Amino acid sequence: MSTPNFDQLLEAGCHFGHLKRKWNPAMAPYIFMERNGIHIIDLYKTAAKLDEAAAALKNIAKGGKKILFVATKKQAKQVVADKAQTVGMPYVIERWPGGMLTNFPTIRKAVKKMATIDKMTKDGTFDNLSKREKLQISRQRAKLEKTLGSIADLNRLPSALFVVDVLKEHIAVAEANRLGIPVFAIVDTNSDPNSVDFVIPANDDASKSIEIILDTVCGAIAEGLEERKAEKVDTEAAGEGEAAAPKRERRRVSRKADAAEAPAQEAEAAE
Repeated sequence: MSTPNFDQLLEAGCHFGHLKRKWNPAMAPYIFMERNGIHIIDLYKTAAKLDEAAAALKNIAKGGKKILFVATKKQAKQVVADKAQTVGMPYVIERWPGGMLTNFPTIRKAVKKMATIDKMTKDGTFDNLSKREKLQISRQRAKLEKTLGSIADLNRLPSALFVVDVLKEHIAVAEANRLGIPVFAIVDTNSDPNSVDFVIPANDDASKSIEIILDTVCGAIAEGLEERKAEKVDTEAAGEGEAAAPKRERRRVSRKADAAEAPAQEAEAAE
């Protein structure tokens, strides 16, 4: 797991905060200085916090749990979708559906509705409907796909939330806090870090800054998934070995018994 160094973070523009007048005082520990009315983020702290968050996310992925990525701002959408897809994690890049975590059963019903429509299309039920009904169902399916398509495989509440811009995604953060789901987030100088469990202080507006952080995070998740796969293979191999051991033992006992019986059979033949 390789964490970007100071120069790489600097080149990506991770150090640029917001205007001084827009700052949140709770971000003071992560601010290095002020230049031309703009706060500059301490990149040494960014690197350390990124390392800490990546290690925690790796362990979550290794445990076979899901991490939900949330980013509905324009410059983060596509990056988050691409990176989350590479590690097979769910993501929300359109509108955050209110109550998605706190009212999860209702969201699951909407996802099931999408699956029901797909089933209708496959088994031919859809073809028997009128033109108007087909149009209504198709529109409904498209709407559900747009908002919930990326979380179709999320069968239970996620074990963690990764957020880009906690100010914009405050509803998602509040829901996670309420349920005790750990929040990992890129936090800029205008945001409140107190609602976040793993703060990554960095510029949350520049796509390069978002990309370099997501590269590290998803790289760590991919490592965790690989380790999980390797452990699973080792466990299965060990299980097979244990199953084979009693068979070997039985064969050994059987050979001993045969060896013990042989002299007795020879003596009987001699008589």
